[in-house]
Amino acid sequence: MSEVVKSAVARPSVLSLNIKEKAALYAAYMPYLKNGGIFVPTGKPYTLGDEVYLLLSLMDDPSKFPIAGRVAWVTPQGAHNNKAQGIGVHFSEDEGGAAARRRIEEILGAALKSSRSTHTI
Repeated sequence: MSEVVKSAVARPSVLSLNIKEKAALYAAYMPYLKNGGIFVPTGKPYTLGDEVYLLLSLMDDPSKFPIAGRVAWVTPQGAHNNKAQGIGVHFSEDEGGAAARRRIEEILGAALKSSRSTHTI
């Protein structure tokens, strides 16, 4: 009789983020990541490299961007300079991540070159 061992594969955590203002999008976007990324405020504990699935809504656009990604940044509770607690999600190289990055950069345009502070850097 053989024993069957089932391995538990952790499913990615599903997050939802709705950004309604250009200033909020600027503060959350992480253009310095290879595929782009976005800061997601959350109190849930994550570690670097965790897989996440993000449903992103931008401004008045009725469609949501489904984005697979990985945690590339963690801002813990009580962080320096009163930074919001949350995670930075690095977009995957697939079409979902690429479409979200294109749309975000369309919205932000010249603001991407600004030196205003963000949720991360």
